[in-house]
Amino acid sequence: MKTISLRLPDYLHRTLRDVARQEGISINQFVMLAVAEKLAALAAEEILEARARRGSRERFEAALAKVPDVPPAPEDRLDAAPEG
Repeated sequence: MKTISLRLPDYLHRTLRDVARQEGISINQFVMLAVAEKLAALAAEEILEARARRGSRERFEAALAKVPDVPPAPEDRLDAAPEG
């Protein structure tokens, strides 16, 4: 495992310390998880962009043409009143 030195403004360090404490984890663990989450998001973005480049408007419209033209279920309607 590698060690890095990180300089943070005081206000950011205080916030980081407080949030890590609320989560019940160390600052180190919080930063490690945050970095892992960001790297996963960047990787997912690359994957989605690659898939989008492989797509075509013609194939999209062909797939869409296979969808039956029926009204949505009541719970799927955009104008349905929210529950609660």
